[in-house]
Amino acid sequence: MNWTSKILAIPWLMITGMLILVIIGTMALYSASDGVWTSSVQQHLLRSAIGFLLASFIAFIPINWIFRASFIMWAFIVCLLTVIPFIGVGAGATRWINLGFMNFQPSEPAKIAVILFLARYLSLRTFDQIDKLIIYLPAVFIVAIPTLLVLRQPDLGTGLMIFVGGIAVIFVSGVPKRYVFLGIGTFAASIPIIWGQLYDYQKARLLTFLNPEKDVLGAGWQITQSKIALGSGGLFGKGYLQGSQSQLDYLPEKQTDFVFTLIGEEFGFVGSMTIIFIYFLIILSITGIGLRAKNRFTRLVASGLAMVVFLYVFINIAMVTGVLPVVGAPLPLISYGGTAMLTTFLILGICINLSLNIVKEDIEIS
Repeated sequence: MNWTSKILAIPWLMITGMLILVIIGTMALYSASDGVWTSSVQQHLLRSAIGFLLASFIAFIPINWIFRASFIMWAFIVCLLTVIPFIGVGAGATRWINLGFMNFQPSEPAKIAVILFLARYLSLRTFDQIDKLIIYLPAVFIVAIPTLLVLRQPDLGTGLMIFVGGIAVIFVSGVPKRYVFLGIGTFAASIPIIWGQLYDYQKARLLTFLNPEKDVLGAGWQITQSKIALGSGGLFGKGYLQGSQSQLDYLPEKQTDFVFTLIGEEFGFVGSMTIIFIYFLIILSITGIGLRAKNRFTRLVASGLAMVVFLYVFINIAMVTGVLPVVGAPLPLISYGGTAMLTTFLILGICINLSLNIVKEDIEIS
């Protein structure tokens, strides 16, 4: 592939969309900081620059390196998730490793590690093997081990994202429908057991989701204030830096999980839908890479990464609008957070790499 073809193969729509979201995120964090150029705004821009450099590096390495390194990455993340209860930091939950310049959260890149290793494993299976149930047992372990380790932290939201992202890859691989129904039935039957294993605060969040008005000044405060802010934004919003709920600090976590609410209050329904549309174009771009791919590894990875980005966006927006319980999920490239942002840029780099190698019939193992 010559340089002209490579330039045309780069998913410019996705890159442009992500750049716009970074700018929107910077504006939102500036607003969340009461119109002051704080360290959080500076760090957001710095991490964005580092993220673009990381994506550029990943984009142009040989794709077979990604294929071969998938197991190493998965094993390394599993090791980190195993030891994080002993070396990690966090208030109420041990989820981060202090690197000095930032807190690293292994559960974020775990989403990518599971997809890459799962795609490698399933892409090496023949179509005759795909029809056999025993083939999916290792795939289940690839997904289940990181999921359970993340749930132990505890981090219900991220654990579910890892699980659903992995299931999406298995589904796209061509799993027979009978196994799909078997999995759905097993999950449904396990709901009482899962409920019994939840922590008290997780149960409280679920119950608050069902009836937020029961404890408006306590557990239901976040979601109640979020709905008020979104509703008060109207069609075009109150104006930049003019959101009363956010500027008067009625809105908790406005720089992280509830940043979409801040944007909705200041820019209204039109601003909110614009952001959703940009995310839609990014997900569509990633999905298109998978649909045009000539080899199974690329198709599976693209499908899994598209699902991860979708889950990021869907869970966060559904959470702040009261459609889902509050589980703690950032909005990609807009929310303040180092590991989640770098993970998103890692997804960008992998997608560019897949797009540049989209015509390859197969991935070299050696």
